[in-house]
Amino acid sequence: MVVEPKVRGFICTTAHPVGCEAAVKEQIDYVKSKGKMDGFCAKKVLVIGSSMGYGLASRISAAFGMGAATLGVMFDKPGSGNKTGTSGWYNTAAFEKFAAAEGLYAKTINGDAYSDECKKEIIDIIKSDLGKVDMVIYSLAAPRRTVGETVYKSVLKTTGDAYTNKTIDLRNNTVSEVTIEPATDEEIEATVKVMGGEDWEMWMDALKKADAIEDNAITLAYSYIGPKITHPMYYEGSIGRAKADLLESSRKIAQKGFRSYISVNKALVTQSSAAIPIVPLYVAILYKVMKKHGTHEGCIEQMQRLFAEISENKLNLDDEGRIRMDDLEMKPEIQNEVSEIWQKLDQDNFKEFTDIDGYWKDFYALFGFGIDGVDYSADVEV
Repeated sequence: MVVEPKVRGFICTTAHPVGCEAAVKEQIDYVKSKGKMDGFCAKKVLVIGSSMGYGLASRISAAFGMGAATLGVMFDKPGSGNKTGTSGWYNTAAFEKFAAAEGLYAKTINGDAYSDECKKEIIDIIKSDLGKVDMVIYSLAAPRRTVGETVYKSVLKTTGDAYTNKTIDLRNNTVSEVTIEPATDEEIEATVKVMGGEDWEMWMDALKKADAIEDNAITLAYSYIGPKITHPMYYEGSIGRAKADLLESSRKIAQKGFRSYISVNKALVTQSSAAIPIVPLYVAILYKVMKKHGTHEGCIEQMQRLFAEISENKLNLDDEGRIRMDDLEMKPEIQNEVSEIWQKLDQDNFKEFTDIDGYWKDFYALFGFGIDGVDYSADVEV
């Protein structure tokens, strides 16, 4: 069938298998162009949330930059009839194909990473195939989590007071004001349960108990801070509470003998960020400014640089012990320019002051569309 993008709100409901494979190959080629890392190199890596965005880029960086065997956990759907699979499904198939071609171990489990069953299945594979892992990447971005009979759902809301600011409606590229109501205590608790650090700790405890992880292994989880413009929606919002919990979990994990870090990454177009009011407009402005300054990075550039810094033991840590991969985004000259644009931006001038075309290019690329060299008029097997 011929596969075309079908966008509803901030989600694309189709994915192009050939386009996804081409996008994965582009990321692999970028990492390979940087050469093999010659300092510390993880050899057996578990990536929890491995099929898209920073998780996929981490897996590619570990495999093709460090030469690591990788085991992934995803939650994706294959194609069925005239319905395409998810982009994560196609990304993973492509990754495993390219890894196999270079003799790299790559296996992926499709399941609920929060569940005890998934943890047991992964541990059994580690014990039989790898012995022990020496790096764990925790890169989950899920809307809900089931614990026993309870389903917790995360929300993207402020805390304290309602917040009003500019946003962009991605359905029609219009700039307007949006007011975000504060989350209730119950909603905050649920968001922390889904996006906080409890499950990360449970993974590390399960691996240690099963003797499936090396002593002094390194583990990373990803976060975001951003500028004051986005703080009420992110850093100080319900998701920010979850990320604060994630930082606490990192410290607890470190007390158990692991090298545990939070990596604060750059704002990018992802399925998660597209859903957060105000943030997509900020990202579109940021793209414009950083591209002008020649400092823009995508997921794979960020993760290749992160893994290189880990390899060289040259981590850019802040006072809280977090790795600051957002250093280029947060440079004063970048943020001052973004802030100036934000103040004067409106519906009439937003195309002049934003890289909305670059935003949408990255959005479609998440689902395998708009990739150079792909014939989108051709029939493909989904």
